[in-house]
Amino acid sequence: MSRRHKAEKREIFPDPKYRDEVVSKFMNNLMVDGKKSTAERIVYGAFDQIEGKLKTDPIKVFHDAIDNVMPSVEVRSRRVGGATYQVPVEVRSERRKALAIRWIIAAARSRSEDTMGEKLSSELIDASNNRGNSVKKREDTHKMAEANRAFSHYRW
Repeated sequence: MSRRHKAEKREIFPDPKYRDEVVSKFMNNLMVDGKKSTAERIVYGAFDQIEGKLKTDPIKVFHDAIDNVMPSVEVRSRRVGGATYQVPVEVRSERRKALAIRWIIAAARSRSEDTMGEKLSSELIDASNNRGNSVKKREDTHKMAEANRAFSHYRW
């Protein structure tokens, strides 16, 4: 890590269909081996399935899912006098979104449906209804932070 200056953030272009930067970031996270067209096909297919199942705007469901999965606190390891403590800290807004996206994709990949589009649409619907593995991951993170609240004075 360079100490001279912060790395500048790259500009994320909005996705072509919905003109939404968060969807574009989601696609970039889902993408494997640089195959953006495949990632686009999966995400747009999942959105079509959501629209078919719920008869509502898939972008609204997507944003609800992201909002429900975003953690507000997490634990970070802090070494003090030879002992390592799990110190609860608040999560920056950019990291909250990144974690939510990552957790939704991981939960979707671990589901048992046939195609990735089906897995993703089911996980997004579950997350927007406050259930599913990605929401459970957020709850576990919050529980861990709550359990280690006694070490919050080690915050830096």
